[in-house]
Amino acid sequence: MVGISQVVADLAPADLALLINDLTLVEAATVVSMLPAPRAIELFDDPIMRRRAAILEKLEPQRAAEILSGLSADERTDVIQKMGHHPRHLVVPRITVEERKELEGLLQYPAHTAGGIMTTEFVQLDPKMSVADALKHIRSVAREKESIYACYVMTPGTGQLLGAISLRDLVMAELDTPITEVMRKKPITVNVLDHQEDVARKISKYNLLAVPVLEKDGNVVGFVTVDDVVDVLIEEGTEDILRMAAVEPGALDKPYMQVSLPVMIRKRAGWLVILFLGEMLTATAMGFFEKEIAKAVVLALFVPLIISSGGNSGSQASTLVIRALALGEVTLRDWWRVMRREVLSGLGLGVILGSIGFLRITVWSAFSNIYGIHWLLVALTVGLALIGIVLWGTLAGSMLPFALRRLGFDPATSSAPFVATLVDVTGLVIYFSVAVLLLRGTLL
Repeated sequence: MVGISQVVADLAPADLALLINDLTLVEAATVVSMLPAPRAIELFDDPIMRRRAAILEKLEPQRAAEILSGLSADERTDVIQKMGHHPRHLVVPRITVEERKELEGLLQYPAHTAGGIMTTEFVQLDPKMSVADALKHIRSVAREKESIYACYVMTPGTGQLLGAISLRDLVMAELDTPITEVMRKKPITVNVLDHQEDVARKISKYNLLAVPVLEKDGNVVGFVTVDDVVDVLIEEGTEDILRMAAVEPGALDKPYMQVSLPVMIRKRAGWLVILFLGEMLTATAMGFFEKEIAKAVVLALFVPLIISSGGNSGSQASTLVIRALALGEVTLRDWWRVMRREVLSGLGLGVILGSIGFLRITVWSAFSNIYGIHWLLVALTVGLALIGIVLWGTLAGSMLPFALRRLGFDPATSSAPFVATLVDVTGLVIYFSVAVLLLRGTLL
């Protein structure tokens, strides 16, 4: 490890972060301890950097406090929230009184809200300033603020937001122009308790660099920057991907190869057990139609086809609706419109798959007697059952995200494995019910 500062001197922060991510926790802490303080702060400020809290816990408390003090208020709060109680107790007293006060203010907000991810280090401008005064003020405080690209005009003493102005607008304006003539008088804002996903959508929708965060009384308490939103999107995207694969969130808070085997098993076993118990109902459903299967063994040949078609159509619909909900393209009030669209989609897709199934059996029967003399009825059974099962799978997959969102759960939980398990069971019931109706008096 000797001369580590020389080895990494020319590395970009992102490249150094990737290097640190590949080391063990002890190795990473050793490297960080040997870096110059500005370089370590730059490293911890990079969004690619993982395990920041865990690495700080391995450092000397004074060194950890030095790094934390160099971070922006929101990043500092995020790291301290993830530290253990004892290391936090050792480190927090070593940061400045002003930083501790700021930290206490930010910790009062829930972690996944605008208040939980905002920073309080924003540029405040007096409405009496001219453009020249504003630029001079920005230069004087720039080193202390996380961002200077978006500035806010506020009533002195009260914190009431009057308008927003970008650095670009200031640079483009005449120096003697009052900033009240340049500012946007009705800027986009978010509430301090708005969910971080809603904040991310708003910044994306209006193409903002930052958005001010207001308390209930309308006072500005901070702002969320676009880099905070990137962190949110990575975090939320990771959680959704895990839930869609029926893996408990938290399994990928470390690089895949660094997650211990017991933890990996524990994170994945819970949902697998639930899904396995659900799939056991498939055996129950088939047992209910045991006599029909014994009389017409040919029906069992199409069980995998029936199960996979329903599950696949349900997973497709579920994924589309989850994406639409996540992007704000639909809301809970749109469930009826979505259901009408999915009924038509399900019918169309069912007719396509049902026709293929019917033609497959018809063509096969021209060259083989595998389906017996009643092959036409078998083909009709499979074709009609596929229409019903695909329609049901599409409806179930599209409506479950709405139901879960209405109950306060993450819609991603209803994705592929959960929908597939539900449709597997009900699909078999639909299939054999159609078979009983069409084949009674012939094969049954």
